[in-house]
Amino acid sequence: MEHAWTSDPAATALLVIDMQRDFCSPQGYAARAGLDVARLARPIAQIQRLLTAARAAGLLVVHTREGHLPDLSDCPPEKMRRSMRVGAPIGSAGPMGRLLVRGEYGHNFIDQLKPQAGEVVIDKPGYGAFHLTDLEGALIRRSIRHLILCGVTTEVCVHSSLREAVDRGYRCITVGDATAASDPALQAPALAMIGVEGGIFGQVASTDQVLAAFQATTARKAIA
Repeated sequence: MEHAWTSDPAATALLVIDMQRDFCSPQGYAARAGLDVARLARPIAQIQRLLTAARAAGLLVVHTREGHLPDLSDCPPEKMRRSMRVGAPIGSAGPMGRLLVRGEYGHNFIDQLKPQAGEVVIDKPGYGAFHLTDLEGALIRRSIRHLILCGVTTEVCVHSSLREAVDRGYRCITVGDATAASDPALQAPALAMIGVEGGIFGQVASTDQVLAAFQATTARKAIA
C-alpha cells in the first residue's frame, strides 16, 4: 500500500471526527438515541496512538465537533424531526447539558482526545466536515492535500466527510480500526465501499500501518 504522507508529510493532516461526549458517553446524545456508545468509544485507544504519532511527525491535526447554535437556527427541520423520532431531540436537556448544542459539556471532546494548543477545531452543523465550515479554507491555507481520517461514526460523519474531501480533490486514507459504526453490521460494508473502482474514496489502512509509515518517514529524515 502506498502512503502519501511518507513522501509529503507537510501536506498531510489527521482529521479526528466527532470524538465528543455526546457520541461516546452513556449520558450523551447517541445513548439517548439508542446507539451503543461503548462501541463508539472503542477507537479511542487507536486514535490516541494516531495523535501521538501525528504530533511527533509535525502533521496538522484537525478535530471536528457536530452540534448546533443555542437557538438551533442552523439545525434543519428534517434533522430535528429525525432526532425526535429516535427520542433524542436536538437541544433538549440531558445530563451533560442540551443535546448537540455548542458550548454544552456534552458537545465538547472526550477527555482522552482533547485538542492541543495550535490544533484546528472545526464546529460543524452537519454530518460532513466541509459543510458550512471553514475546514477547506484551513486546509488550503496550510497547503494540505492528503487527509488521514478517523473517528465516528464510520457510516455517517466519517463517510460524509470522506466523500466531501474526495470531491474536493484530497487524497484520503481512512483508518479502519480507528473508526466505529453505530451498528456493527455497518462497519465492514462502510469500509469496503471505500476501495471500489480502484479506490474511488481512497484507501483503508490500519492504525499499525499508519504508524509504520510514520516510523519510516522519521527514519528517512534521520538518515538524510
